[in-house]
Amino acid sequence: MSDSDDGHTGVALVEDLSKLASPEPQTSTKRKREDDPKPESKRAAKRKKTKKPKDVDDDALDLELGVNHAIAHMDSRLLADHIAQRSKRFQPDMSLVEAEDIHIPERAITDTTTWDKPRSTENMAGFMEQFAGARRNKKGQKLLHAPQEKGSPHTLVVAGAGLRAADLSRALRKFQTKDSAVAKLFAKHIKLKEAVETVKTTRMGIGVGTPQRLIDLLDDGALSSTHLERIVIDESHIDQKKRGILDMKETQLPLVQLLSREGLKERYGSGEGKVELLFY
Repeated sequence: MSDSDDGHTGVALVEDLSKLASPEPQTSTKRKREDDPKPESKRAAKRKKTKKPKDVDDDALDLELGVNHAIAHMDSRLLADHIAQRSKRFQPDMSLVEAEDIHIPERAITDTTTWDKPRSTENMAGFMEQFAGARRNKKGQKLLHAPQEKGSPHTLVVAGAGLRAADLSRALRKFQTKDSAVAKLFAKHIKLKEAVETVKTTRMGIGVGTPQRLIDLLDDGALSSTHLERIVIDESHIDQKKRGILDMKETQLPLVQLLSREGLKERYGSGEGKVELLFY
């Protein structure tokens, strides 16, 4: 008998087939979504990106002073290793040749572990007087005397951010005279073109700036390293997220690029035109 011979049989056949079919559960799509890994939120990604490195000891961090006290106990060798470790962290695919190009040698770094005061903002001037008091190339001249050439300081102070550089500029005002400026060489509210014009017309003993802005001014030629005797790196300072200048990729990479640039690296060590690195 065909399906058309009996209407009821036809209907029953359709109903039975529909019952045999196993419908997709209503919650399958939802369950699948729940099983899939959730994408990381922007806020979580930012927290992950900005957290302090795992090798930073919390016991050494003083948030009230904004100081990482561990830096004070690092001699020249330990600081050179510390910089190399950070470079490897932020550039894991770097070749041996590239690592050698940006390597900061131990001989470039002056040992300042004898400094027994907190490396806070208000103590930086005293630190510089102790370790860079008399200008090496000019007998009898102190930090407040500037070279005659404009835009050519004897000392550069490198900070991790514009606001921090501004704080340090104020802390070093005792070295400023009418003939020797403590120049602000950072990007905060100051466009590069304006900075170039200022540097070219300013006789300065000390320049305080951020790594990338200092690189830009040196590349332009407005800032000269001809009379440079020392670079002071504000390494002990930490922000509210417990990070120092070497703990953030956006400041560590340009800092190492600055310190390893041609024209500076070959002057580390001893000899005429020596440049020394002081880590505060």
